[in-house]
Amino acid sequence: MADRRLQVFTTVARLLSFTKAAETLYMTQPAVTFQIRQLEEHFNTRLFDRTHNRITLTEVGQRVKEYADKIIILYKEMDNEVRTLTGDVQGPLIVGASTTIGEYFIPGVVGAYQSAFRDVKVRLHVANTNGIIHMVENNQIDIGIVEGPVNNKNLVTDVIWDDELVVVCSVDHPLTRQQCVSAADLLDYPFIGREEGSGTREVMENYLVSQDLNSAQLNIIMEFGSPESIKNVVAAGLGISILSIATMEKELALKSLCAISLEKPVRRPFSIVYQRQKFRLRAMDEFLEFAQAHCAARQKLLQLT
Repeated sequence: MADRRLQVFTTVARLLSFTKAAETLYMTQPAVTFQIRQLEEHFNTRLFDRTHNRITLTEVGQRVKEYADKIIILYKEMDNEVRTLTGDVQGPLIVGASTTIGEYFIPGVVGAYQSAFRDVKVRLHVANTNGIIHMVENNQIDIGIVEGPVNNKNLVTDVIWDDELVVVCSVDHPLTRQQCVSAADLLDYPFIGREEGSGTREVMENYLVSQDLNSAQLNIIMEFGSPESIKNVVAAGLGISILSIATMEKELALKSLCAISLEKPVRRPFSIVYQRQKFRLRAMDEFLEFAQAHCAARQKLLQLT
C-alpha cells in the first residue's frame, strides 16, 4: 500500500546514491532512476541535484524526505497494528550477521523462522562486525547479530550468547600437550589471524593488551576473513589461531582439530542490535525471540568439556 516511489526516494535520499539504493532495494539502477523521475514529474520539480557523479537533496527534496519518512513510519505502524490484531505476520525482514554468526548460527535460525512464518521474506547479509553495525546505523538492515561489545548508545543491544575464544591447532601440535595456553605461548608459533574489522580480532587484540602484549608481537603469517579458511590452514599444520568455540563443533566431533582454552579464559558476548528509535514490526519481534531461543539451546551443546 505504501507508495513505492516514496520508499525508493527515501532510500536514495538516505544513501545519496542511486547505485547503493538499487543494491539495498534489490532493484536495478534504471528502475530506481525511473521511480525518482516519476516522483519529480508528480511534483513538477527536481528533488536531487546531480553534479559530477554526486547527488544532493534540493530544498524541496529535503522537505519531501521529512514528510516521506513520517508517512512510511505511519504506514508501518498501521500495518503492524492490523496484523497484530489478525495474528498475521509478514515481511520483508532484513537481517545482518557478523561472519562467525552468519556461518554457524543464522542458517538454522532463519530455517526455523521461515518454517513458522512462511509469509515473511528474510534477506540475510553477512559481513564482519564493523560492517554489520554500520548497516544497522544506516538503516540498511533491520537487525544485526554481532560479536563483541557494541558501543553505540543509539542502538539497542541484547546479549544472546556467552562465547569463548579458544586456541586452535592441529592434532599433532606441541600445544596439545598443555591443559591451557598462556598469552606468551602464542608468540612461539606462526599465527593465522582474522582480518581488520573482525570482532574476533578485536577481542583477541584486547586480550593481548590485558596481558601486557600486543598483536605486533605475534608471528602473523596469514590473515583470512573466514573461520573456515583459517581452520583449513591450521589443519594443514601451518600455524595456530584463536577462534570462537562455536565454530569448532564439526572439527571437535571428527577430532580433526584441537581446541585449547586460554590460561585466562577469553569470553565475549554475541549480541542482537537494532536502532533504538526504529519501529519494530511483529516479524522483527518474532525473529528476536527465535534467535534468542536458538542460541540458548545451542549454547548448551558447544561448551568445552
